[in-house]
Amino acid sequence: MKLVGIAGSIADQSYNRTLLNFIAKHFTGLIDVDVLDINEVPMFNQDDDQTNSPVIQNLCKKITAADGVIIATPEHNHTVPVALKNVIEWLSYEVHPFDGKPVMIVGASYHTQGSSRAQLHLRQILEAPGVNAVVLPGNEFLLGDVKTAFDENGDLKDQRTVDFLQTTLQNFIKFAKVINLISQSNGYQDEDLSAKKGTDTTIQGIDMNDDDWLDKAAKKVNAVEGGTYVKLDSGLLTVDQLNYFLKTMPVELTYVDENNQFIYYNKVGEAKDMLAKRVPAQVGDALDKVHPNIERVMKHVKQVIYDLRSGKTDLVSMPVPGGDKDHHVMHYYKAMHDENDNCKGVNEWAVDLKPIVDQYLQQTGQKLVPDPDAKMDATSGASKAESEPAVDANSGASESVDEPAVKPEVKVDATSSASKN
Repeated sequence: MKLVGIAGSIADQSYNRTLLNFIAKHFTGLIDVDVLDINEVPMFNQDDDQTNSPVIQNLCKKITAADGVIIATPEHNHTVPVALKNVIEWLSYEVHPFDGKPVMIVGASYHTQGSSRAQLHLRQILEAPGVNAVVLPGNEFLLGDVKTAFDENGDLKDQRTVDFLQTTLQNFIKFAKVINLISQSNGYQDEDLSAKKGTDTTIQGIDMNDDDWLDKAAKKVNAVEGGTYVKLDSGLLTVDQLNYFLKTMPVELTYVDENNQFIYYNKVGEAKDMLAKRVPAQVGDALDKVHPNIERVMKHVKQVIYDLRSGKTDLVSMPVPGGDKDHHVMHYYKAMHDENDNCKGVNEWAVDLKPIVDQYLQQTGQKLVPDPDAKMDATSGASKAESEPAVDANSGASESVDEPAVKPEVKVDATSSASKN
């Protein structure tokens, strides 16, 4: 189970960070713990929103992608340290990675009570509206007299304490699995496909659903075109050259930004000839305008975007079965990130695999035959009769698959002496 750890102290010598590091090192067979650094988090000020700063975005992404969070808090004046409260303020203002996230609280202090009051207060904070964490009930781990609790290697000396900590962690693992199972079924529902929020690259003042959005938006920002050069990270091309290059790609490409606004596709042909029937008038539209307004379709679009944005997966593949034995169209969706690893949208490419497979078979002297032992897999395009049909998140196409799963059979090639399996 993948967890992140947050120590509530930013002191150079932090026993609570030592405790988290011990957990990460000693219980590697149970959990994988990434101890996060909060030292550079700015002071919370809603008049100076730092939500998009690399440090806040990194914390948000790591917590969102984790299966759970362990927070180790000291006790300052019967409550949590200001540094920890400050982090929670940022992560419950414009972003909400704790929402529905399983959290386990531990704590260490100089005195015998082991941060008990701070832990109680932290539970109240984490369950507040806007934070909405799901805190493990009971199972309090209170490490007192912490100055003498660790040896020179940062390991807990008392075996009974280690055993109790392990029991608590095992209970948290069970708890987190149940909470995540519930959350996975509905976490995507808050994904906004209307692109209302905007980002630092959103062009303001132009109706995004205007059929002439491309021309109007380009004029507003004085976008370059034609023979003007564009410096890329690994090349120098004119705008014309970039268009030639992208329009001759052997796949259809789409760019959807982090605001869920459809801002580009490579026009490889007329809409009627394309795998995904896109038209220039759609450029600039919010995703809820690009897709059919059908609840089932919107649900799957949200699931794809949410899984990519949250870091649950970096790639989603989706077949678009159409009942045509001459085509096998696949759509792939990949999360895009900037240099600070912040999600900057989704790159989609659509490709017909049938010609590629046919060419491979022809060149290798193989053929496809039905596999009588194959089990239908909804994720690869073949769905069981009782399963929900596979859905194309771009076009909303949905259809059951009748073609059997196939496997290669080697064909003898007299010129190369290739033998059958």
